[in-house]
Amino acid sequence: MDALFDRSAAVDDEEDEEELDEETGEPLGGGARKPRNPNGNLEDSSEEEEDDDEEEERRVREGFIVDEDEDDEATRERKRERKKRRREEREEDEVLDEEDLDLIGELLPEMDRRQAAQSKFKRLKRGHRDERTEKVSRGVEDIFSDEEDGAEGVGATRGRGAFGFGGDDLDDFIEQDEFPDEEGEQVDDDMGVRAPRRPGFSDLQNLKDSGLSEEDMELMRDAFGNGEEFMWALDVEAEHNDDQINPDKQLELKDVFEPSQLIERLLTDDDNQIRMTDIPERFQLARKPYKDLSDLSETQMAERATEEAKWISNLLFPRKRLAGSLRGPFEDAVKRVLQFMNIDDLEPPFIFQNRKDYLIHSEQVPRSPDPDRPNAPDYEIRAEKLLNQADLWDLLEHDLKFRAFEERRLVIQKSVETLKEIIPDFNDTVFDDLIPKAEQLDDLQDIQDYLNFQYSSNLKEAAIAEAEWNGMQKRARGARSRWDQVRQGPAYHLVRAFGITADQLAVNADKSGGRTYTDDPDMRPDDMADTLVRDPDYKTGQDVTNAARAMFVEEITMNPRMRRHMRQLFYLSIRFDVHRTEKGLKSITEEHPYYDFKYLRNQKVEDFLIDRPDTFLRMLQAEREGMIEVRVRLQGEKRVREDLQKAIESDNFSEVADAWNVFRREALDVAIAKLHKIIAKGVKDNLKNECENKIAGQCRETYNMKLDQAPFKPKGMVLGTTPRVLALTNGRGNRDDAICWAYIDENGRTLENGKFGDLRLGDMDRPVPIPDPPDVGIFVELVERRKPDVVAVSGMSVEARRLYKDLQDIIERNRLLGTPWQDEERDEEMQDPLDVVMVTDEVARPYHTSDRAAKEHPGVPPLTRYAIALARYMQNPLKEYAALGKDILSISFDPNQTLVPDDKLMKYLESAMVDMVNLVGVEINEAVNDSYTANLLPYICGLGPRKAAHMLKVINQNGGDIATREELVGDVDSGKRQAVSPKVWENCASFIYIAYDDSDPTYDYLDNTRIHPEDYELARKMAADAQDMDEEDIKAETDENGTNAVVRRLFKEDKRENVNDLVLEEYAEQIERLMNQLKRATLELVRVELQNPYEELRQNFAFLSTDETFTMLTGETRESLVEGMIIPVSVKRVFPSYIDVKLDCGVDGGISEGEYPEEVANSGNDPKNFWAPHQIVRAKLTFLDRKKFSAQLSLRDAAMRDPYRRPMDHGQDEWDEELELRDRKDARKLIDAGTSRAARVIKHPLFRPFNSRQAEEFLATQGRGDCVIRPSSKGPDHLAVTWKVHEGLYQHLDVLELDKENEFSVGRVLKVGGKLTYTDLDELINRHVVAMARKVEEMMGDERYQGGSRQQTEQWLTTYTEANPKRSMYAFCINAKHPGYFDLCFKAGQHAPLSTWPVKVIPNAFELQRHAYPDMRALKNGFKLLFANQGPGVNGGGRR
Repeated sequence: MDALFDRSAAVDDEEDEEELDEETGEPLGGGARKPRNPNGNLEDSSEEEEDDDEEEERRVREGFIVDEDEDDEATRERKRERKKRRREEREEDEVLDEEDLDLIGELLPEMDRRQAAQSKFKRLKRGHRDERTEKVSRGVEDIFSDEEDGAEGVGATRGRGAFGFGGDDLDDFIEQDEFPDEEGEQVDDDMGVRAPRRPGFSDLQNLKDSGLSEEDMELMRDAFGNGEEFMWALDVEAEHNDDQINPDKQLELKDVFEPSQLIERLLTDDDNQIRMTDIPERFQLARKPYKDLSDLSETQMAERATEEAKWISNLLFPRKRLAGSLRGPFEDAVKRVLQFMNIDDLEPPFIFQNRKDYLIHSEQVPRSPDPDRPNAPDYEIRAEKLLNQADLWDLLEHDLKFRAFEERRLVIQKSVETLKEIIPDFNDTVFDDLIPKAEQLDDLQDIQDYLNFQYSSNLKEAAIAEAEWNGMQKRARGARSRWDQVRQGPAYHLVRAFGITADQLAVNADKSGGRTYTDDPDMRPDDMADTLVRDPDYKTGQDVTNAARAMFVEEITMNPRMRRHMRQLFYLSIRFDVHRTEKGLKSITEEHPYYDFKYLRNQKVEDFLIDRPDTFLRMLQAEREGMIEVRVRLQGEKRVREDLQKAIESDNFSEVADAWNVFRREALDVAIAKLHKIIAKGVKDNLKNECENKIAGQCRETYNMKLDQAPFKPKGMVLGTTPRVLALTNGRGNRDDAICWAYIDENGRTLENGKFGDLRLGDMDRPVPIPDPPDVGIFVELVERRKPDVVAVSGMSVEARRLYKDLQDIIERNRLLGTPWQDEERDEEMQDPLDVVMVTDEVARPYHTSDRAAKEHPGVPPLTRYAIALARYMQNPLKEYAALGKDILSISFDPNQTLVPDDKLMKYLESAMVDMVNLVGVEINEAVNDSYTANLLPYICGLGPRKAAHMLKVINQNGGDIATREELVGDVDSGKRQAVSPKVWENCASFIYIAYDDSDPTYDYLDNTRIHPEDYELARKMAADAQDMDEEDIKAETDENGTNAVVRRLFKEDKRENVNDLVLEEYAEQIERLMNQLKRATLELVRVELQNPYEELRQNFAFLSTDETFTMLTGETRESLVEGMIIPVSVKRVFPSYIDVKLDCGVDGGISEGEYPEEVANSGNDPKNFWAPHQIVRAKLTFLDRKKFSAQLSLRDAAMRDPYRRPMDHGQDEWDEELELRDRKDARKLIDAGTSRAARVIKHPLFRPFNSRQAEEFLATQGRGDCVIRPSSKGPDHLAVTWKVHEGLYQHLDVLELDKENEFSVGRVLKVGGKLTYTDLDELINRHVVAMARKVEEMMGDERYQGGSRQQTEQWLTTYTEANPKRSMYAFCINAKHPGYFDLCFKAGQHAPLSTWPVKVIPNAFELQRHAYPDMRALKNGFKLLFANQGPGVNGGGRR
């Protein structure tokens, strides 16, 4: 094949160019030419390499074997040869290319003469690293050089535009071209057969041949250097390139995939390290930032465990509310759990199930003698659970905190040791006193800050000296800090003259040592400062005074003993106050969600931490938004200040002493303010973290309850049996929506699905009988044919409840029955009507539109996927939640969960999933064959997504089936690879079970239980005792049938109930005495599992409560929709005695005649004269039936005048009522600052006493389409409505009021724009503002809409038409000068002028050239017709 292709870049004259057939591209005269060679050899140089390869192969075939050292030497020799060859090629490459010569030509115009003598390229062909007369860089410009351009050469190509096109207008607009696949492959091939050209410096010596003079050469060297400055970088790159093109190098994943893809697929080097390390995956990830404890000795580990257990117990024991006598046993339990985690690497689920005895404290309590029971024991066992399952996860989290605490402390101790080595007389007692007393990271941070402040220069010098000693690059010594300069200057003499140090002051304050009395100098502080004046740093005595005061303040602030003392005072007497800002004063109205803490005062830490953690987090959120300021106040701060002043002042009586005491108090006041700020920030951060943990813990509990439910249990079946489910949904329940259904069998397979149109029963008793729709009969036939155990129903609107009722009616009328069950009392088979269940759709909603659903069920409508998810949820809720992965955060577990960071919330939710999956267990063979079951495997104890995937991969490689748990650790004899490492196996073994097969002797009954393999011998002993087998019987049975024979016999002979007769206390006492292990709880587990292996321990399937159903179908909670609220409703039908309405949430409501406004009731007119269908009115909710989805409302004037106020429960002195009343009075001022007329106050939730500027500021943080109603400057018969069109763009609507009762009332007729009229403000907002906002959304969502400015849109049109000269194009953009308008920009071809037509947004339509169009499709079609008929310049078209 090489003979057929010319693999070199031919350089020749035009005369030598061969002619090609224009159609076929074949040469017209002769065969393929061989490449030219500089040496005159016309043979392909690759043939010699092939000969070498054949010789090498022959030697291998003949058995030529070399020693390992010789092989390595040969390898190194080949590598040196390759480097030599690359170097030679690089030297040839390092001649100046075209761009370099062009640049030289610009610097030296006389060099342009080289172009006349330069040869031209005729054709660029691929070569195989062969010698070339001139090396060419294949850049983007050369991609199209394979095209036959005949006489065009390099010079012609250089004259072209980008990508080798001719110099036309397209060069300015096409930013990047996409290579076709075949061309991209050709480029790759070129890079593969030819070594990549090294970027570097050309050999400037070769420029002498170009005619450059010595002066020019000197200029070149000055401009570009001599080419050796960065040779070290080129050498590194050369080695890298050699490695990249090394044919012996093994291809790795990172050579194929992008780093982001490797991270997403968990295939990075770190992921592989986690996958293969014999430590539980979750432990590895959690401990990654910390040091490994395996390097510690046993003594160090024991000391560390004792300290850590005490440290954690101090934090957790007060929260457990246990008796004080249990403090010691509690700490022992914590210490033992930490040993299990840190030494044995056992995860919380393993500890909870297999080490439960260590979590319980039991003691023997003497029992009073009972004459009726003379043989009763003298004592009774009293047990107290010390730690529960959630506590184990808290222990793990606190263990990580202690690791961080310990490492920070170690760093500080090392720094102190360094100071003792470099400072001979080092004697700072702060470290010796406070490091052992440090209890939290804040304490260590205080010591670290003090260390950096006091000894930064010493530590820096030590670091530099160490670097120099180790031969590392010496760092430049930086400038001294401001405080070091003060210490070494004259101002520090004034600091010493304070008579007391900051640490002595702290000791006086916290009374931790003997009191230090303050000494007074002989001079006043100002006089002493005058004697310390030194130019240029301290030009005046005031400069000295200021520097000394600042230094002393900083020493007090940085002193860790003082910080510790002040922090303790803060936590004992801290109070939180809320102060609204100017922005909050205007924005936080009574309807605002922040109003419940707008005037909050005197709040304690426990008020938030125990009762209202969400309130504090929302306060911080409002503070970030600039609405409020959360101030931390020290209660009794005046007394604290006085105590500190006494601790720093001297007791002398003189003018000098008084002056110094004043000076000391000034510095102390500044220091207290700085300490207050530092500690307040720390307090808020710590409380924020605790409140987040509190809410995350509540979410965990809620999630745990959702997970703790078994599959739906049909009557008569065993709990845990998978039911057959027929699921139906009508989606949002719109008039044209179909009812989608899916049938899922007991194996989880979707066997059938379809759609129904109408399932409402007819009525044959009516005067005009209404027959059943055809779909009713089809549904009945489906149920009778498939025989489901249950019918599941759900939806996204109130209409789902109607479907639920319709199905119940069909089942009742047609007597459709469920699964037969056996009545033990009557001893007969029974059948009940088929169950219809309303199911939660919190899993189905995110699933049915997901990529996963489309992949699992291609070609199925989304609503059918929704129904499939409902059915699967009823079959196993745990699997459905696990399949969501990170999408679990889309489910609401708590109204305030958005206040918790996602990563923290995910950690809490994952712990709940881990606990429940390990409670249920995973059948490993099912996980291998079923992806939904495999989703549970990462949550198994010891595993994670990486180790679980690796386990499944190895199991499949081993044959795809597991018979025993031991196979997971591999078997060399049978060729089984290791699926999990020993420590991970120890964690996961009891939670991965294998279905027992009695017909196969290799299966072990115990592998189908929760019993851990470490307790198998114990279980076999109990099984033998239950069968009264002695040691000889056991030996005979096991010798004949294997180690699992005893348990197998217990199962076969059905003697499992006999284990209940065993006295487990005796077993436990014997094990504790002989083996020093606590096994009482484990023995109970063995007894249960021997009788009923892996029994379903979850609760029964949880049916939705009334509130949950109401929230699911309406989206309203008990907080969002409350009786007493004034809400908008839509009129459905109007009758003389009542009005049918519908709430926004879909609930049907009614307004009786007695709830009409007095005006209507007294007029005697027909209500139809006042209300019409589809009209929006505001009414007060008086009654709400959440079970029946019905409501009663009122329109009476008295009810409407009484607005709803959210209940706020505040204690005494916890609400600033005075400030609230003053703010209300200010808001109700009757004098308008601009016109001195009475300001209007309208009872409407959207009314604000704003002017236009204030309205825009208020709406700046609101969403698009939000609005405010405000007074108008045009007079008392006008209102203004300001609504947000887009970011920074607001439209102000003038509303004319007609038919007003008085000056302050709202007119009965509201006219906008002189054309559109409305009856009240609610109708105006909904039918005018909201309608226009919808049109804005529709416009901005259209494919023709451009998000930029008009100028950018016109530039885009120009670019497009120049790239497509024969095409016209149009686009829409927002009009920034006229809110409520869009610009329709268009250009009818490349040379046509730009034109613009205005498009006005009106309610429910767009207006173009005085024509209204209902939607974007009609608008675009209308524009095309207008343009075709009128042209671009009509009605002021063209550029405006």
